[in-house]
Amino acid sequence: MSNSIPSIDLADFTSNDQARKEAFVSQLGQAYEDIGFVAVKNHGLTNSQSELLYQQVEAFFNLPANQKKEYEIEGLAGQRGYTSFGKEHAKGRNTGDLKEFWHFGQYVEDGDTIAQEYPNNVSVKELKEFDGIGKKVYQTLENAGKEMLRAIALYLGLAETYFDAKIHNGNSILRPIHYPPITNEPKDAVRAAEHEDINLITLLMGASAEGLQVLNKNNEWISVTALPNQIVVNVGDMLQRLTNNQLKSTTHRVVNPPREKWSQSRFSIPFFLHPRSEMRLDCLTACCTEGRPPLYSDISAGEYLNERLAEIGLKK
Repeated sequence: MSNSIPSIDLADFTSNDQARKEAFVSQLGQAYEDIGFVAVKNHGLTNSQSELLYQQVEAFFNLPANQKKEYEIEGLAGQRGYTSFGKEHAKGRNTGDLKEFWHFGQYVEDGDTIAQEYPNNVSVKELKEFDGIGKKVYQTLENAGKEMLRAIALYLGLAETYFDAKIHNGNSILRPIHYPPITNEPKDAVRAAEHEDINLITLLMGASAEGLQVLNKNNEWISVTALPNQIVVNVGDMLQRLTNNQLKSTTHRVVNPPREKWSQSRFSIPFFLHPRSEMRLDCLTACCTEGRPPLYSDISAGEYLNERLAEIGLKK
């Protein structure tokens, strides 16, 4: 892990030791004000779960194109199932990113009427463990994200459980991504152009190859590679907006590898933690002062998501 990305231990926060908990909150908040990214250990995801999901994901993306295409469901704006190569682009760019991906969405299991807002998850018939491990990892990372948001709430001077109800059965997405081998000179296309994430926070399992870079305060690109047993957790635009830019949604990208590694695929599995669509993203009064008035207009999470999906080419 680059020295510029602080490493923290979630077990400090979930311990019953008040001093450890307060230190975690302080470290996390400072990192999110400074660069917007941290590496986190003791997040609950086991190596065996991670390895099984990567194995299943690789097997899916290795299926013939016509079989994968069966899982690309029209009318879902890519929110469940498969999205084929080059469909998505960064905001402000027209060139499609060099990737294909899958979406696992929320599992509403408590009778919550919000289930009506969400499409069903898409089941892969060729791979018997794909659906089950996807759900397990989704729920594990969702739980880790809930703890991270509790720490963020305390840092902002809010009640620890401020986010709990707002993210319960939220519109979160687990996105396995395949960046295929590069076979032609990519011109201006990159594996993922510079962008910020839409959601509250993103939890990224270790990618299978280097390439992730973040832009620091000095406008320098820093390479980020997850160490064993760690995930990378960054601030998204919804949280930046809510905190009136106090917490930083950092620009990041996935660069193309050196030419000698063009023949290698890259796999990556981010978990995009979204709230329920009705959550308000209006700037928190605690983050506004006379000298720092609200920088954003009032909007709900659902309205904001729809705006952004249109900007990146997934929704008309």
